[in-house]
Amino acid sequence: MSTNSPSPATFGEPWPEYNDGLTYRDLVRSPDSGLTLIEYYSLRHQSSAPALGWLQRIENGQITVNGTVVTDPNTVLRIGTELVYHRRPWKEPYAPYLLEVLFEDDHLIALNKPSGLQVLPGGLFQQRTVLTQFQWRIKNQESFVQDRELCPVPVHRLGRGTSGILLCAKTKLAKTRLAALFADKTSAVSNNRKIENEVNKVGKMSKIYRALASGIINEDEVVIDEPIGTVKYPGVAKGLYVASPSGKPALSKVHVLKRDVQNNLTVVQVEIQSGRPHQIRIHLSFIGHPLIGDPLYLTGGKPQCAVPEAVDETFAEDGGYHRPANPVPGDCGYYLHAHQLVLSHPMTNEVIKITAPLPLVFLSHESGE
Repeated sequence: MSTNSPSPATFGEPWPEYNDGLTYRDLVRSPDSGLTLIEYYSLRHQSSAPALGWLQRIENGQITVNGTVVTDPNTVLRIGTELVYHRRPWKEPYAPYLLEVLFEDDHLIALNKPSGLQVLPGGLFQQRTVLTQFQWRIKNQESFVQDRELCPVPVHRLGRGTSGILLCAKTKLAKTRLAALFADKTSAVSNNRKIENEVNKVGKMSKIYRALASGIINEDEVVIDEPIGTVKYPGVAKGLYVASPSGKPALSKVHVLKRDVQNNLTVVQVEIQSGRPHQIRIHLSFIGHPLIGDPLYLTGGKPQCAVPEAVDETFAEDGGYHRPANPVPGDCGYYLHAHQLVLSHPMTNEVIKITAPLPLVFLSHESGE
């Protein structure tokens, strides 16, 4: 069933100037009993702020101990102590807010995500996300009731700079089945099972992307199966995903659509058979053709420099670390679009095909203008 519509619906509310801030809760465990307040936060949450930053937060009254604001950093903690850090509201960076609906029924919705909008909360973007707009929409609908089965949430991710199809569940059951569908797709690569291109009754799917790759790819088709792992990298607490022989299996099938010799770029279609973070960016970089405008993955599926910078003990206005000078995964500038998705509906088993219209930059290159 095709889901293309001549007049797609859009939704979205303008972002407030400030977000609502955040609260982070901790319960002191036995190994940390006897630590002071500053020692606890400097040790357990050093990825959030340097010691001097945590000292500022404590002295500003942003931390409560068992419900009481405590400004003495040398307060001794005991097992069972409840800690709450209150991060104050802040202005999040610019992000678009309008989302186009490509497909929708009672169980799921497919959105056309614009480049520059983050999918889930993280880093500086805690409110300005697809998740927030989707949840606002569900709550504002006239038919909305406090239904325990409602679970409005994206079931996979797209990079902040990536545009195109984002699949979201509306209910808990749809979320569970869609998550299993994506997991099965990736595990098929891990287990070296043969993967068919078409959707079948057991719920396979096909994910097709468009991308602008730098340089001229000579082969008409390229299969990339370089594993993807993580390395330590400044500004990325859990590690940066890179091409790595010791990483997890990943498979991308690249098909050349057009070679633009004048602009030294290649328009490609990429089908991913697994769902590793930043997989297409990493794989095209690995074969020497990184995405046009990608500030991070420049060559070999890795950043220009993956060696951690010297520790910077200075801190930003809110006590946290300054934004690293090096590129990070959320930086935009590259051209990648989730163009088509074919899957078996998780509730009805009906095969549905969803297409997100190509952005103008892709149309201009494919038409030769």
